[in-house]
Amino acid sequence: MTRPHTLVVRLDSLGDVLLAGPAVRMAAAGSRRVTVLAGPLGEAAARLLPGVDEVLTFDAPWVGRDPAPVDRGRTAALVGELARRRFDRALVLTSYHQSPLPVALLLKLAGVPWVAADSEDYPGSLLQLRHRRARGRHEAQAAADLAAAAGFAPPPGDPGGLAIEPPPDTSPLTGTDPYIVVHPGATAPARAWSERRAARAVAALAGAGHRVVVTGGESEKELTAAVAGRHALDLGGRTGLHELAGVLAGARAVVVGNTGPSHLAAAVGTPVVCLFAPVVPAGRWAPFGVPHVLLGDQHAPCARTRAVSCPVDGHPCLDAIDDAEVLAALDRLPPPPPHRAAAARAASGRVSEASRAGRGPRAAAGTARTTLEAGA
Repeated sequence: MTRPHTLVVRLDSLGDVLLAGPAVRMAAAGSRRVTVLAGPLGEAAARLLPGVDEVLTFDAPWVGRDPAPVDRGRTAALVGELARRRFDRALVLTSYHQSPLPVALLLKLAGVPWVAADSEDYPGSLLQLRHRRARGRHEAQAAADLAAAAGFAPPPGDPGGLAIEPPPDTSPLTGTDPYIVVHPGATAPARAWSERRAARAVAALAGAGHRVVVTGGESEKELTAAVAGRHALDLGGRTGLHELAGVLAGARAVVVGNTGPSHLAAAVGTPVVCLFAPVVPAGRWAPFGVPHVLLGDQHAPCARTRAVSCPVDGHPCLDAIDDAEVLAALDRLPPPPPHRAAAARAASGRVSEASRAGRGPRAAAGTARTTLEAGA
């Protein structure tokens, strides 16, 4: 029986796409080719997932805090691109609070014959597999559950955790002495320390004898400079996503909010001290598959509000974490194995090879990229 050409849809941000990784590898193990349809915030992460042959990018008007306007031309371009690829199957991955039905409708207009998704809403003829997510399930496990229900199984030897393609050696950036990463930023300010609190933590970590590396994107350079101060190495704006993964892979641990780099650290096997604001449930979004410690008041007034900015003066759920708690959390994490960065790259390589086993030269040729613009 010919293996299917499978489309996996995950239209959200970087962390969401990384959490879809185990399900993507399951699809890859049972498919001749896997295409991922991602949003612009998740595209770079999708291109790092083992088992992915092609990434399509679409800025969906029903996703995100600042959604794109509805555009007939872009939507028609998406339907046309999907139709040209003649997919046999599609898995639509969403968070527990989202509906898969808008994209399922577009998939049907593109002629995709078989579509699977978690859906609480009646899907009519849009879904051939209407799956029910287990209550409180972690997002990574829920995605894998859907893939299993669709008939896909993990590749032999796959440990089932998050993974990316092997990260590069970033020791020329970080140096070779042991270090801890502090990543102070987040796309939702409610999910991170304030700048002043993060700077105080870096000073405390340095005072306790830790070498600290502060990371952040190009738009966060002012933040990382202020947080690093004279106590830490500032790498703000100096790494792309894959290079950031290399920096995280070399760290003893990462101190970070509930944001994409938390899941990137998990994907390279680095323990995490996660500053977890309770605006979303920790059981669904905590670092997956790695040793971690959650800090933060999980019963704060903002709990389960999905607030972007903290609705409580002083941001007490995270800014009230004291330095002693952070230091104690690091002490609770297991000691790193020797040559941890090299071990992380080797482990990523094994997962990547397992995801490609038996799929032929097309899958090994690299990941193509297509961005769908209006009128394309």
